[in-house]
Amino acid sequence: MMWLQRELELPALGRGFHLITSHIRQALPELKQVRVGLLHVFLCHTSASLSINENADPDVPRDLERTMNALVPEDFPYHHTVEGPDDMPAHVKCSLMGCQLTLPVRNGELCLGTWQGIYLCEHRNRATPRRLVLTLQGTTQS
Repeated sequence: MMWLQRELELPALGRGFHLITSHIRQALPELKQVRVGLLHVFLCHTSASLSINENADPDVPRDLERTMNALVPEDFPYHHTVEGPDDMPAHVKCSLMGCQLTLPVRNGELCLGTWQGIYLCEHRNRATPRRLVLTLQGTTQS
């Protein structure tokens, strides 16, 4: 049985939905050793989130961003406004979407569907680098 935990820092990205699947795979070369397991991805921030969605059509992340902005508008009368007009909406979006994912691992690969990718959903206009904790557990190849 293997247990491994690693931190991954992503560079500051602009507002929007950014594919990070390859970053996660590169940070965990040990993934190839896992026959059956789980990868838990935790985002250590409250103004960004994680999502699994279609990774083929560039319209998808743009439409997801537009939809989230329509659902959680910046001009709502929030009380928490000290950090700018995009801060409280970012917290709401994070609460709606979540800051963690658990993915199955089989034969050294993430069990993602053909058109699925892992997204960092950046909800701030001027973000900071984002830190992920990656926890891999599973039985190794024999």
